[in-house]
Formats: sequence, structure tokens, C-alpha cells
Amino acid sequence: MSTYTVTAERTAKWWVLQAVEAPGAISQVARLDQADQIKEAISFVTGEAEYDIEIDLQPILPAAAVRAQHDAALQRELAAQANRDAAYYSRVAAHELAAAGLTMRDIGTVLGVSYQRAQQLATAELGPLSKADYVLVR
Repeated sequence: MSTYTVTAERTAKWWVLQAVEAPGAISQVARLDQADQIKEAISFVTGEAEYDIEIDLQPILPAAAVRAQHDAALQRELAAQANRDAAYYSRVAAHELAAAGLTMRDIGTVLGVSYQRAQQLATAELGPLSKADYVLVR
């Protein structure tokens, strides 16, 4: 099985595909999800069977779009970390409120969750602190 890097550059109507390792293998498709069609051209140029060819598609995109895509991925990761931290602190709060003698219904009211969820939080293991916890713990 061989893997070929395939660049995809947008023209007015088509994506022009070219295999980097087999420069004569060129194809065009209307949509990127059709990029596997270049396997036929790669097979013709290299003599390999199509079923033995994998492609690593590398679309050539505007720099601003690449930056925005990267920033979006970073923000998703930050949001995921914030959600993990919020869940951790909800468990800590429930543990502390239970230790202070509040009922599960009162803990639920204070935390804005059902008393059933308060019970789950209060009895859950706290787990490890994240890096953010070291900054935020007072």
C-alpha cells in the first residue's frame, strides 16, 4: 500500500488534483469528497493497482481561511477544557456543600441543578486537577 500526497487547487469551477510523488497524475473533481478519483490517474502513471493506493489530500486554501480554521480548533479545545474545569468545580462545590450539611435539594437549588444531579455531583470522585485549577484555586 502506497500513500501519495495530493494537492487540490480550486479553479473557477473545479478542484485540480495532482499527486506530488507522481507529477503526471492529474485529475479534476467538482467537490473534494470526490478526490479518490485521482487514484485512477496515479495507477496509470505508476502502474500500481488502484486498491493499493491511499491519498493524503492537501487542499490549497487562502491563508485567512487556514488561520480561521486553526483558531476555531483552538477555541474548541479551550471550550472543552473550560467544560472539564466547570464540571470539576461543580463536583467540588457539591462536595463542600454536602460537607457543610446541606440537603441534596438545597445543593441542587444552589448549583442550579436537580437534586438528583446534586446527588451525582456530591458522590462523584473529584479526580485530578487540570492546569487551570492551579491558577484558579484560592
